[in-house]
Amino acid sequence: MNFGTTLPYKELQPSVDPTAFLAPGARIIGDVTLGAHSSVWYGVVLRGDVHWIRIGAMTNVQDGTVIHVTHDTHPTVVGDCVTVGHRVVLHGCTVHDYTLIGIGAIVLDGAVIEKRAMVAAGALVTPGTRVPSGTLYGGVPARELRLLKAEEIENFSASAERYRRYAADSAASLRAAAR
Repeated sequence: MNFGTTLPYKELQPSVDPTAFLAPGARIIGDVTLGAHSSVWYGVVLRGDVHWIRIGAMTNVQDGTVIHVTHDTHPTVVGDCVTVGHRVVLHGCTVHDYTLIGIGAIVLDGAVIEKRAMVAAGALVTPGTRVPSGTLYGGVPARELRLLKAEEIENFSASAERYRRYAADSAASLRAAAR
């Protein structure tokens, strides 16, 4: 379901699972691997030029997001069933499974977002910060705001499934429009 653009960087080629969805206008460059049933939406740039990027299964990277790496020191790793909100910047960081990165958040070099954690919209997660499992971090710079509620944690899986359906519907609409 590739309607976006994949580009090499030197000898590095993107690897996109055939079940993943790339929206028109999405750009995947260089050493980037995109997992099964993941979706990369309009205006997203994943640039694996000076290090590598791995995006797990059922992860959605929403409109206008930029994911990049840190030369020689930090790849960017995003796990399974992650929701990366609109206009997020992930740079040389690790985001574990079943997490949510809110709209407009920035997560910088060496930061680690543990499994089942949430970064609030507009937050700035500074270099080397660790966001513990089960917590909500927000603010500039980001700090712990509170523990997550059980229903918030359960919503991570629901969000991943919802975006899988959106991607399938979008791909069907784009294929129909191309006829």
